[in-house]
Amino acid sequence: MARKMLKDGEVAVADEGSYDYDLFVIGAGSGGVRGSRTSAGFGAKVAICELPFHPISSEWLGGHGGTCVIRGCVPKKILVYGASFRGEFEDSKQFGWEISGDINYNWKKLLENKTQEIVRLNGVYKRILGNSGVTMIEGAGSIVDAHTVEVTQPDGSKQRHTTKHILIATGSRATRVNIPGKELAITSDEALSLEELPKRAVILGGGYIAVEFASIWRGLGAEVDLFYRKELPLRGFDDEMRTIVASNLEGRGIRLHPGTNLTELSKTADGIKVVTDKGDELIADVVLFATGRAPNSNRLNLEAVGVEVDQVGSIKVDEYSRTSVPNIWAVGDVTNRINLTPVALMEATCFSKTVFGGQPIKPDYKDVPCAVFCIPPLSVVGLSEQEALAEAKNDILVYTSSFNPMKNSISKRQEKSVMKLVVDAETDKVLGAAMSGPDAAEIMQGIAVALKAGATKATFDSTVGIHPSAAEEFVTMRTLTRRVSPASKPKTNL
Repeated sequence: MARKMLKDGEVAVADEGSYDYDLFVIGAGSGGVRGSRTSAGFGAKVAICELPFHPISSEWLGGHGGTCVIRGCVPKKILVYGASFRGEFEDSKQFGWEISGDINYNWKKLLENKTQEIVRLNGVYKRILGNSGVTMIEGAGSIVDAHTVEVTQPDGSKQRHTTKHILIATGSRATRVNIPGKELAITSDEALSLEELPKRAVILGGGYIAVEFASIWRGLGAEVDLFYRKELPLRGFDDEMRTIVASNLEGRGIRLHPGTNLTELSKTADGIKVVTDKGDELIADVVLFATGRAPNSNRLNLEAVGVEVDQVGSIKVDEYSRTSVPNIWAVGDVTNRINLTPVALMEATCFSKTVFGGQPIKPDYKDVPCAVFCIPPLSVVGLSEQEALAEAKNDILVYTSSFNPMKNSISKRQEKSVMKLVVDAETDKVLGAAMSGPDAAEIMQGIAVALKAGATKATFDSTVGIHPSAAEEFVTMRTLTRRVSPASKPKTNL
């Protein structure tokens, strides 16, 4: 039977040949599972390999569901929920709740329930694959040639499988900063599975993971010091919103150390001694390196088969996720495009439609929403003010709203919610939206639909709000905050 496949940007018919599989997928994370089951849905014979399950990843340990499900988004969000109760208990007093005595916290209980949930989800992903007719093989995959994958199984034995197409979806892994004593630090993998809750935590990094774990540990009662190189955390986000997040982190009791790096770690009787590049010293129970992730591509034997990678090991792909070898494809974090789970799902779906569905389609990276689950969270979609200025041909209109949420007016918590719209002055099109405050991600998902549909500021203004809600602020921002010319230099040094 002949199948339609993409060839040089066009759909062509190619003979299947005598291969074991139409598609062999390396990596059963979000992208790999989606690519497998959607390809099988188009009639392809599919196999997927994945490492044995473990909450903490290594060269030989992983699990179905990948980083997001096992040691990323899902367990992180569970811990954020747990940490959020601290603020809720504090706020409840002004609503009449009388809590007498100490409120005891059991870290091991949360850890146990978190682990049970990721074990359950690991099983769910296996069932999804099995119900889709995908063959599951346990072990580490590497590419022998353009049509052969070798799987090293847990017992050390090796099996080879031939395939028409190969999809690489091996994701990424947390990295460590190369300083003396780096072995004393942990990454986000270990942070999600600590046996004991730290009382004193030091975090190095200013991205998603750094601010989220700062919020988690502080919410659970730890003293937290957050160190990062720039003036503000969350480089790449809107500068105004970054300032709000920094203020909120400090308001929750997190000590910020902007423009500061760590230079050395050493073990002492009292804990880990941390030395900064400013000569300061402090003692911590835990030091978390949240300084980035690297593509999981080292063990795949890519160079031998001609798959091109960049200087950090990211697999180079074209607009259809095809590598430099025509029948080898890659999706997700291993390609280092937009490293978000929903983006990997989109890329994998487009791959399946392109290769097996006869529907060549490119992933669309415009207006991809995202959220940072610090406490309170930040969520954005579209362009930041700085990005809009860099790209704009017309003036930019900025609308902002900063207000005390109704709940805080009773609880007396000094923490404002902030919303922002960035608009093209000539076309009235909304180019970007951002929110820092409770339920930001839930609200921004709906705003993302509006931006994807090309909504204008007039569309927002003509929409009836839901009252009383924070979300209604997005459709009642009538007063212009500022008008900015593209000639204005955007802030890029923060």
